[in-house]
Amino acid sequence: MTAAAEPAGRAGPLTDLKVVEMGQLIAGPFCGQLLGDMGAEVIKIEPPGAGDPMRVWGQAAPVWWEVIARNKKSVSLNLRDPEGQALARRLIGQADVLIENFKPGTLESWGLAPGSLRADHPGLIVARMSGYGQSGPYSDRAGFGGIAEAMGGWRRLVGDPDRPPSRMGVSIGDSLTASYGAMGVLAALHHRARTGEGQVIDAALYESVLQVMESLITEYTAVGFSRQRSGPILPGIAPSNVYPCADGEYMIGANGDGLFRRLAKVMGAPELADDPRYATHEARGRHQGELDALIADWTRTLTVAELEALMLAEAIPAGRLYGPADMVEDPHFKAREALIPVDNPRWPGLMMQGVFPKFSATPGAVHGLAPQSVGQHNAEILGERLGLSAEALEALRSRGVI
Repeated sequence: MTAAAEPAGRAGPLTDLKVVEMGQLIAGPFCGQLLGDMGAEVIKIEPPGAGDPMRVWGQAAPVWWEVIARNKKSVSLNLRDPEGQALARRLIGQADVLIENFKPGTLESWGLAPGSLRADHPGLIVARMSGYGQSGPYSDRAGFGGIAEAMGGWRRLVGDPDRPPSRMGVSIGDSLTASYGAMGVLAALHHRARTGEGQVIDAALYESVLQVMESLITEYTAVGFSRQRSGPILPGIAPSNVYPCADGEYMIGANGDGLFRRLAKVMGAPELADDPRYATHEARGRHQGELDALIADWTRTLTVAELEALMLAEAIPAGRLYGPADMVEDPHFKAREALIPVDNPRWPGLMMQGVFPKFSATPGAVHGLAPQSVGQHNAEILGERLGLSAEALEALRSRGVI
């Protein structure tokens, strides 16, 4: 599955869906990417000129845009201008879904309040993503994913206990919110199919993080226990860690009783499975540090390849620590099209994540490149869809509206 330079037709379960995306940076645009990957037509509104800052983001090269803006059409509109607001309202009037991740109150200040939009278009679904949500005492605060990760409890738990909190190397708070936003859109579409009624989805970044914090709150409210940073382990779950090898590192997860018995046999120490310190899940959890040390002493005598062969032979969950170089060469990634090549004239040889999740009857696709210029589809969307003439478009451009 290779993405073509020109759209060859959308594919997926959402091909009848029209989406207007008004967000920028990560949460809103990633939500739009997810819906576009599943076949929705996504019209991205960008400010004239520089457009979405994601166009220039990336640690080594500005290629993040090629992923997060794939399958989208770019329209440039100055949403601070009344003419731009009026054109946005007309576009939204033709859409099923509006995505936005501006600070709460921004849409309202532009005359585009969801209540007003839905008064004209009752079936409209509005997915709103923000740091703290649309209500509550913190709703008007500026919020980024990293701040949400801190408030949601994530940052405090990441890292070694004797060091300051660390962070995950990706923007997980934004991506979680986008995923919940897309989930909300799909649920709202189901409701609309039964009732004809649209609705507003309020997805806060900090609450998206909170949702994946497992039993953090219940443990505290039940017995007063507050989880702390634990480095590479999950306390009480053993053995489950990254272990040193002669030429690298390897992840082993053998924390079930049967799995640990097989691991002990492979280690040449079957008696460990009957040792009272390690015979049960609870006992291994209490002696987690010393058990990890025993396993590490053994794994250091093996190469990664040797250790992997032993784990596969005994069906013990384990795996290498992959980097991008490993991923692009791995046969499983290739077989499942987890990574796909993209025919991009700006970036020869470019690869990116494939469409996910996979559908058996209506598979999605990467059918179009990220817009290469701001407002690339103005003529198609504003001209053909909204009926503006070439002269009208040029006049709008000269006034800075598009």
